[in-house]
Amino acid sequence: MTTLGRRKFVAGAGLAGAGALAAAFPAPAIAQAAPEIKWRLASSFPKSLDTIFGGAEDIAAYVAAMTDGKFQIRAFASGEIVPAFQVLDAVQKGTVELGHSASYYYVGKDPTFAFDTAIPFGLNTRQQNAWLYRGGGSELLREFFKDYNIVPIPAGDTGTQMGGWFRKEIKTVDDLKGLKFRIGGFAGKVLAKLGVVPQQIPGSDIYPALEKGTIDAAEWVGPYDDQKLGFNKVAKYYYYPGWWEGCAQLSLYVNADQWATLPKPYQAILESACARAKAVMVAKYDVQNPPALKELVAAGTVLRPFSKDILLACYKAAFELYDETAATNAKFKKIYDAWTPFRQEEDLWFRVAENTFDNFVYGQQAAKK
Repeated sequence: MTTLGRRKFVAGAGLAGAGALAAAFPAPAIAQAAPEIKWRLASSFPKSLDTIFGGAEDIAAYVAAMTDGKFQIRAFASGEIVPAFQVLDAVQKGTVELGHSASYYYVGKDPTFAFDTAIPFGLNTRQQNAWLYRGGGSELLREFFKDYNIVPIPAGDTGTQMGGWFRKEIKTVDDLKGLKFRIGGFAGKVLAKLGVVPQQIPGSDIYPALEKGTIDAAEWVGPYDDQKLGFNKVAKYYYYPGWWEGCAQLSLYVNADQWATLPKPYQAILESACARAKAVMVAKYDVQNPPALKELVAAGTVLRPFSKDILLACYKAAFELYDETAATNAKFKKIYDAWTPFRQEEDLWFRVAENTFDNFVYGQQAAKK
């Protein structure tokens, strides 16, 4: 296989297994001249969350397998090198070569970061993938991230998230007023329009804040992670859906200066490893969430949908916020103006096929019970 052919193969191999890729690259093929590289990766997530932190470990394992151990990445959990919400800064400054995080944690720097993870009432996981890989999203985001000396690579997704844990029932829009709610990303600004007091707290610190009553409610990811963190022990009501996260994409941040020094085959391998880790993370959550939800409900968790009035009020507030932000932030506007028509096209298609199929099948399953 020629060098060019090998690069093309690796670049398209994101969904292949690490073992298969390793077999496809016997040691002599990639390199006797391949350099040995050791990089550090700072994650925004604790080791206890094996699926979301595990995404970083998967990337490291795939890269090592595809380079015959020449390219080594060591993943560090939140707090081991830098706190959860300082991962972007650490990569930007070159403290570490890599970071694994949710970009909406950094909307305080610029709300445009939210597009890299999720914005309320935005895209689901498949639509986000389509936008990034074939709809121009990655190109727009890489241009934006240049100001932070970072090359972002899609590297994980939780799927649609839950609406969070509440110490009391939330029945009306008025019940949101004054509520101290741990919530990440742009959704906090949406809810602030309705009287919520948003709190951004790392995952490892949510339980004590909820237990002590420092906050009234908290959202994290979904049943599997939430059960691991014990939220059901300190809050009774579990709401859905997490309208602020139709998906929650995670990204691998690569320091741009380090990226420029990385051999082209290694760049392709790193991107392929991220694509593989992203697909596997979605699959893990889709397997792990159903039994976890059953266990939570069996143990006394009260499952509740957000009322239609609450969803409508939040929807209205979200798109008002986007228009307001676009009017004052040129970077946000540039991506929003491209993202909006893409979303409209995707929603039309999903309404015709996906949603119709899903609603019928799920309805039939529910009718059998």
